[in-house]
Amino acid sequence: MPQKRIYLVIMDETGEARLALRYAARRAARTGGTVHILALVPRQDFSPFGGVQATIEQEARDRAEVLASTAASGLASEEGLSPVISVLEGEGARAVRTYLAAHPEVSALVLGAAAEGPPGPLVSHFAAHDAGKLPCPLMIVPGSMSEEEVDRLS
Repeated sequence: MPQKRIYLVIMDETGEARLALRYAARRAARTGGTVHILALVPRQDFSPFGGVQATIEQEARDRAEVLASTAASGLASEEGLSPVISVLEGEGARAVRTYLAAHPEVSALVLGAAAEGPPGPLVSHFAAHDAGKLPCPLMIVPGSMSEEEVDRLS
């Protein structure tokens, strides 16, 4: 039996991340695959007040979990998919590489590029520095695309 295609999407509050998720969900629905949603929590600078530090980190993790859960519920209602949700703390590119190393079953990394200005730190990193080292294909969804264009292409 062939392995299910798994599309990994890095979720944040940007429009381009929502477009990447839309693209991945449509591809997964059409190919009998699934979506993994990874929300990243930036590592917080050290605070001499441990309780304050812990509160800041927990609030960041809670925001990431709510964001990923909201995106997942949208997929469940629109595409009938039940995505896998993960939250990792750390620098973006390093956290994504860690996730990919732990999940060799991922078929593609799907990122959204900003509609204006630089494409975004993850797109810049993976399309340049790690392009030849990724264990799976990289798919970049342009942030200037409309939802209808994404639907047509996926």
